[in-house]
Amino acid sequence: VGTLLLVLAAVLFIASIVVLVVAVRRPKKPAPPGGRQDPLSFNAMPQFGPRQLGPGAIVSYGGVDLVVRGSVTFREGPFVWWEHLLEGGDQPIWLSVEEDDGRLELAMWVTRKDLTLQPGDQYVIDGVAFHETERGRASYTTEGTTGLPAGGEMEFLDCANAGETALLSFERWAPDMPWEISTGKHVVPGELTVYPAPPPTAP
Repeated sequence: VGTLLLVLAAVLFIASIVVLVVAVRRPKKPAPPGGRQDPLSFNAMPQFGPRQLGPGAIVSYGGVDLVVRGSVTFREGPFVWWEHLLEGGDQPIWLSVEEDDGRLELAMWVTRKDLTLQPGDQYVIDGVAFHETERGRASYTTEGTTGLPAGGEMEFLDCANAGETALLSFERWAPDMPWEISTGKHVVPGELTVYPAPPPTAP
């Protein structure tokens, strides 16, 4: 009986070693891929943040490479957003970048000097009716070429059509200046490719 127990113990010991070796050498299953990400989330902000987008950056949109000539940073209380002047296409374009409830919002704008609307008018442009969505005041600073003062206080009024596929904006950079009118549309991050701006040179 003693000999049988010794044999059984030896067999169990050898079997445990074999199981251990097999377990160690067994190829590990690849980790399951992470959950799919929301392409419109604010996680995309680093690509469109002030470190990447600034004077000298290139934005490729619709097969055209546009250079950032200048940037405006707006602050209203805790909120910060940006507008970047892009040139290289048929006409200058402003790209606005902001975060709203965790969602990255991008829009392309063109200045409409042909319009004479004023805040409070009936907002109808090219047969499209707009309604007011937001208004306020913000401080701003500029960098590069924008055609604006280096900084100051400004007023804004934003509008959209019923489906929010078309946008309208009024901006005034000083109380004694006329309102500037722009029309725009939303774009998604996937429509743009950003080649970051070179780092600022040390003074």
